[in-house]
Amino acid sequence: MHGGEAKKLLGFPPNSHPTLSQVKVAYKQKAWETHPDRFPALQKSMAESNFKLISEAYSSLLVASYVRVVRTGVPRGTGKSHPFLVKAPFLVLMMATVSLGGAVAASCNI
Repeated sequence: MHGGEAKKLLGFPPNSHPTLSQVKVAYKQKAWETHPDRFPALQKSMAESNFKLISEAYSSLLVASYVRVVRTGVPRGTGKSHPFLVKAPFLVLMMATVSLGGAVAASCNI
């Protein structure tokens, strides 16, 4: 399921950027409205298919959010990401490697 279609099913405009908490709230509301146990037996099969679509939309938006956090290190809902915060662990690792490498080379007396 594409992001625009998933957003539309959960009640967001297709070009919007909802936060993870907004997606969760929208999913809970739509899941409550379309849950098959709330419908009579004649409408239950249609309610089940709608419920499955809502669940698929929710899971696809969660995966998209997870991929963004893994790729950038910053969740979408935190506002503008600071590039230093994403690069800081790399810089610390590089500085530690260089300083330890210098200490090892100095102790070898080459």
